[in-house]
Amino acid sequence: MTVPSGLRALRHRDFRVFFAGQAVALVGAWMQQVAQAWLVLSLTNSPLRLGLVGSLNFLPILLFALVGGAVADRLPKRRLLVLTQSLLFCQTLTLALLIVTDHVRYWHICVLALVWGVANTIDLPVRQAFVVELAGRADVTSAVALNSAAFNVARIVGPAAAGLLIARAGVAPAYFINAGAFVIVTVVLLTVRARGAPLPREIGTTLGEEIREGLAYALRTPRILILLAVLFVVSLTVFNFSIYVPLFARQVLGLGPEGFGLLMASVGVGAVGGALTLGARQAPSLALLFGTGFLSCAGLVVMSTIGRFGVAAAALFVLGWISVMVVAGCQAALQLAAPDRLRGRIMSLHTFIYGGVFPFGAFTVGSISEHWGVSWAFRVAGLFGLATLTLVLFWWRRRAREA
Repeated sequence: MTVPSGLRALRHRDFRVFFAGQAVALVGAWMQQVAQAWLVLSLTNSPLRLGLVGSLNFLPILLFALVGGAVADRLPKRRLLVLTQSLLFCQTLTLALLIVTDHVRYWHICVLALVWGVANTIDLPVRQAFVVELAGRADVTSAVALNSAAFNVARIVGPAAAGLLIARAGVAPAYFINAGAFVIVTVVLLTVRARGAPLPREIGTTLGEEIREGLAYALRTPRILILLAVLFVVSLTVFNFSIYVPLFARQVLGLGPEGFGLLMASVGVGAVGGALTLGARQAPSLALLFGTGFLSCAGLVVMSTIGRFGVAAAALFVLGWISVMVVAGCQAALQLAAPDRLRGRIMSLHTFIYGGVFPFGAFTVGSISEHWGVSWAFRVAGLFGLATLTLVLFWWRRRAREA
């Protein structure tokens, strides 16, 4: 099968099947993200409580991501993904039924946000570790970039569709559509030939010992450390779009769900371009990751000065383009740096940072926005990110000179 360089992972049958199912699921997931944000704001009208729900979504990842990585290296990955998708289906359907029966309360959303987080504690490191087996090591950068592109196409389609749907029929249909998407992706997973069987391991080792082994490898491998440091800064400061954008739409621009959905779509369009740009590379360099990291944080400062819809949409497009190159680039570089027997545990560190710091970032953005407005949240996050990335770069250069 002949394909362009950036799409070369599609030559692999299992990856094509996996990719198609994931594309469907991601559209539904983004519709639910928009519906959840709008539901919380409709029930509470509180940016702080919106930030708290975002934090609860990711709190289990912060606490248990490393356990998820060790499980990914112990058990068949396809079976684990079927299990997590089934749990997510139950979570989504429960909330949909609470909404249509008019019994939904804020605390229901909080509890089910924790369930979502528990499922993703296993799902995310398993899914990331499975990519190498589906597409092969030589095409892993293309596979990561395509997955990121699918995620961000869904960010275009899902929020725009959800915004229109919510305006006309309320939030419940978005949840029912996502429940159907989980059914589809579960069926698709059962058609994947690769089982993701674990490699042989030392008999008698405990889960705790395996977690410590993964951490020790990461700490003594400088390239993995620097990739995780860059990922930490950008994840903490930049990747709070699900909090930034609805607050910006309401507080600064005075928009409803349609405008919110279109702004989220602007981020997604840019991110697709960034993902495809990354996919054409064999492996992302540290210079590329630092450069796009600095530009992403500077973009937040720019957003703090904007007050018009057209300018905001253009700025979010650029911010989506450059920021996804950092996060997807770090993921691809970690996939290539990790040995096969430790891949689940190394990718759980990616999950731990990318998802685990979100509760702190989301809560901080919500808190600052509650007291001083979302423009100040953009400004503080951007300046903090620029300062922290500068410190990381100085540390790396000093270490390189000493080596």
